[in-house]
Amino acid sequence: MQANEAIALLKQLIETPSLSREEDKTADILMAFLESKGVVAHRSGNNVWAKNSYFDIKKPTILLNSHHDTVKPNAGYTKDPFSAIVEDGKLYGLGSNDAGGCLVSLLTTFVNFYHQPKLAYNLVFAGTAEEEVSGKNGVASILKELEPINFAVVGEPTLMQMAVAEKGLMVLDCIAHGKAGHAARNEGVNAISEAMKDIDWFHKHQFEKVSETLGPIKMSVTQIEAGSQHNVVPDQCKYVVDVRSTDAYSNVELLELIKAGVKSEVNARSTRLNPSSIPQDHPIVKAGKNLGLSTYGSPTLSDQALMPYPSLKIGPGDSARSHTADEYIYIKEIEEGIAIYQSLLGQLLMSEGPSAS
Repeated sequence: MQANEAIALLKQLIETPSLSREEDKTADILMAFLESKGVVAHRSGNNVWAKNSYFDIKKPTILLNSHHDTVKPNAGYTKDPFSAIVEDGKLYGLGSNDAGGCLVSLLTTFVNFYHQPKLAYNLVFAGTAEEEVSGKNGVASILKELEPINFAVVGEPTLMQMAVAEKGLMVLDCIAHGKAGHAARNEGVNAISEAMKDIDWFHKHQFEKVSETLGPIKMSVTQIEAGSQHNVVPDQCKYVVDVRSTDAYSNVELLELIKAGVKSEVNARSTRLNPSSIPQDHPIVKAGKNLGLSTYGSPTLSDQALMPYPSLKIGPGDSARSHTADEYIYIKEIEEGIAIYQSLLGQLLMSEGPSAS
């Protein structure tokens, strides 16, 4: 399978709307494509996966994963988001950069190794749904079907550099409590004033442990609501905090520290989107360093957060273009992405005596 086939497939995916939870048509396309290559493919919901032809349960297994859902196109588009337009070496279209280029590059790599016997590792490819909304019917719903996995390569736009760590996410619903009263008589306890004290804590607090790769934990108050009328001191002030966690703490540990630090009532919508990381001495990271690839910590969330094993995030395209109007990826980036994926994985697949790390 050559890069031109990958690009043709990406154009087809772009021109088939696949908003999160509405990816059935692109799942059809992925199934048909794999079957056209002689690959035995499986599907659950809008998730599509396959194992290499010579899969051997005695060998360690690498998961190659990327997503085929997209966000909704924003109002700033000047081009049709569902038209695959090539101009000046750029392929425009919704999902081209995030994460269509990664998806077709990983798929190309999988197909090229699919029929090869005597690989040192098994390969599993999974094109998954609902990544953009961290949905329960995405990759999390098929992890048991894919087991056992030793580590994963997650395709997200990183300019083909290695994201060896990734921040997690918690969204906190907080309520500061006061006591209602008449504003003119200075009665009651103003819940807004109580909330301001805790909001100041969220803005200023620094946790004791700091991640070597991801730096400090970031907490941002992003929504606030209080009061029903101008002359009543409010007895409640509700606010929302976006917490980007690091591998210094699990989300559960972090939540307990936050509850101890503020007076407000704090409830996490979910603690399942944990930070993730992979050791610097892991075989896949060493293979990338052999190719001259650099490492960094990623501030953005991906399906890595849902995987219970080490994972490396790497892919063609630039995260800065994700979710932007007139999204695009360079054709050259896809060609280079395929070449690097194959060189990166080839070092392990063609080796002898693999580590089951």
